[in-house]
Amino acid sequence: MPTATQTVTLGQTNITVPALGIGTWAWGDNLFWSYGKDYGAEQVQAAFSTAVAQGVTFFDTAELYGFGESERLLGQFMQQTDQPIQIATKYFPLPWRFSAQSVTEALNASLKRLQVNQIALYQVHTPFDFLMGQKVLMNALADAVQQGKIGAIGVSNYSAKQMRQAHQLLADRGIPLAVNQVRYSLLTRQIESNGTLEAARELGVTILAYSPLAQGLLTGKYTVDHSAPIMGGRRLDPRFSHSGLAKIAPLITALRKIGELHQRTPAQVALNWLMAQGQVIPIPGAKTAEQAQQNAGALGWSLSRSEIDQLAELSRAWK
Repeated sequence: MPTATQTVTLGQTNITVPALGIGTWAWGDNLFWSYGKDYGAEQVQAAFSTAVAQGVTFFDTAELYGFGESERLLGQFMQQTDQPIQIATKYFPLPWRFSAQSVTEALNASLKRLQVNQIALYQVHTPFDFLMGQKVLMNALADAVQQGKIGAIGVSNYSAKQMRQAHQLLADRGIPLAVNQVRYSLLTRQIESNGTLEAARELGVTILAYSPLAQGLLTGKYTVDHSAPIMGGRRLDPRFSHSGLAKIAPLITALRKIGELHQRTPAQVALNWLMAQGQVIPIPGAKTAEQAQQNAGALGWSLSRSEIDQLAELSRAWK
């Protein structure tokens, strides 16, 4: 039975998506992830099918992920389900893209790989704009909304100031800025102290929280006493060192204890905490059916106010 009856409206638009999405950076990417070695198309297709069966039908991708392979895989998987799927993808402002036509061509290429005529959300992957400038970029995106190719416009990794500028440029065209996709978790709470979250709330912009489980640190798999093997990019992250894991131990203990009371895992508690912040949609990755099932377990229940506050207090060091 699908669990995702909880929904969130993207900013000031009329587009409503499940309160939890799936991030698909790892689908087709073998630079940072070990796609094609430890897992492949069969595993990520199972993750897609399991997520959809649970009502998690909102997927976030990007033209950059696996150099288009993530979009191609999603396009294939969508052909094999009759469930309505909502897709968010991203445009990357490469230095040689300096005209509105570049945006149109990139969007058309993404739509072709996804095998659709329209997507729910199109985001700017990073605030670089090189020679194009934000005004040309935002106007090109506004044109795509009016052409019916995208439902809503988002940005990613924009500061409060950059988000305000994008919001104003779109407002001049009568179109809301729907989303800012940023890193946000109990172990990365900087958006709460640098003005980004405050500006998003003031402007009516929804936060898409990527890396909501902090590369797996909030799953409880990695501890000082017993740690899963630390592979890939995690080896470079000081949070995975012995001292890093010791620092997060009290938070992990609390996630476990709260999880036991609700019959949930630490990861499900961590995702639920983000959803409890309001207008925040976590988009954890899922490389396997098991991970997709785990993610969906963050839906359908709520932390108490005291539990939310306790986790906020224990993670204050990461604001």
